[in-house]
Amino acid sequence: MSDQSLETLLNASGDIVELLRNQQVGPNVYPGVPAEYSNWRDEQNAWAKTAVLFNQSYHMVDLEVSGPDAFAFLNHLGINSFKGFVPDRAKQFVPVTPEGYVIGDVILFYLAENLFNLVGRAPTIEWVEYHAATGKFDVKVERDERWAMRTDGKRKNYRFQLQGPNAMAVLTKAMGVPAPDLKFFHMTTVEFGGCHVRALRHGMAGQPGYELFGPWADYDAVRNALIEAGKDYGLTLCGGRTYSSNTLESGWIPSPLPAIYTGESMKAYREWLTANSYEGKCSIGGSYVPDTVEGYYLTPWDLGYGPFVKFDHDFIGREALEAKAAGPHRRKVTLALDNEDVMRVQSSALSKGDRAKYMEYPSAVYSMHPFDAVLSDGKTVGLSTWIGYTANEGKFLTLAMVDEAFATPGTQVTLLWGEPNGGTRKPTVERHVQTEIKAVVAPVPYSEVARDAYAESWRTKKG
Repeated sequence: MSDQSLETLLNASGDIVELLRNQQVGPNVYPGVPAEYSNWRDEQNAWAKTAVLFNQSYHMVDLEVSGPDAFAFLNHLGINSFKGFVPDRAKQFVPVTPEGYVIGDVILFYLAENLFNLVGRAPTIEWVEYHAATGKFDVKVERDERWAMRTDGKRKNYRFQLQGPNAMAVLTKAMGVPAPDLKFFHMTTVEFGGCHVRALRHGMAGQPGYELFGPWADYDAVRNALIEAGKDYGLTLCGGRTYSSNTLESGWIPSPLPAIYTGESMKAYREWLTANSYEGKCSIGGSYVPDTVEGYYLTPWDLGYGPFVKFDHDFIGREALEAKAAGPHRRKVTLALDNEDVMRVQSSALSKGDRAKYMEYPSAVYSMHPFDAVLSDGKTVGLSTWIGYTANEGKFLTLAMVDEAFATPGTQVTLLWGEPNGGTRKPTVERHVQTEIKAVVAPVPYSEVARDAYAESWRTKKG
């Protein structure tokens, strides 16, 4: 691996936007599982109608944080309130830069006194590691790298998602006793398959369910017990193609670009990061091309995390967020794309003339950080950051953030689909022409079940 710093790489690039838009990597990958176990249509239908088993054991980074200062340390880094936060609870953890822009988000598990685990994409993990290495807190961190970055064939923990209307019945059958009825983001320990299993009440697909995790040695026993218990309840295994599309219905935006590429306050961090870090390798795609990389930076309000922001503690970025709190803010919405326009785009592939950017099923995301312009009368009024198809709704949807004046459900806008000038040099981008697709602003989450299920859940609750 190169020992060149990210700062050195960026200084040599000349144009950070050009560098990231032409990185030679496509969308986030989901190693360790098949692309499809059956077919992605039935796999999508299953989370709405029966039950699904997502295998999250491979694609995310885990970071254990321990030590006498662990609670104070994480409280210092996150915008969230830690009041009332006790062991056997979890929360979505969101750090920001000193300027108040989002670095990323992960799920924070409070496992025991002085013991936490963070699970998610690398940017937040690296930010926490940096402050553990350079700060004055008495903490220890231990990183469990994702599958694609390791060669030893094992991880510290397995991690499964059991979701859908029959999820509780499946878990009850596996346990032999009624599944625990916990509040969202509360945890307990259950037993089945001869193993002790940590269980987090979750709602990833808009239905009641659990995230189940434990020692890697128990992987097969736990997975096999769930599959056997699910035979009478329509339990469906979900592959990587399906997994990447579930967020369209639940409304979580998984792709904020870490806002660390500029600014004197972040220079020491860029010097600590290597050129081979996530931030040095990730790609940006889409029709939105700002003059500087700051045009991609997002606030908590952009991502729907405004309710998380709590000024009851000192944290990095607090002063900047206090200044931004009054707004204006963009609002997170779903865009339902016009069926006829989508078919027009797709049918262009059946001609020998100009073709629009190909729309992959079920996820049409072709970079690690998609950013497409949302337009009204030719003017940019928002950004789309995730796009794909859901068989449950029979629609292509995007997750977007738009100016307040355009956030009312029913508002008509257009999505500018495709990259300018024929496309970038990413290998996932063929030569194409840009085109506008009509869209209607809709609620987020788009799924009515998800909106109801998340009414008091981790996606919406304050703190």
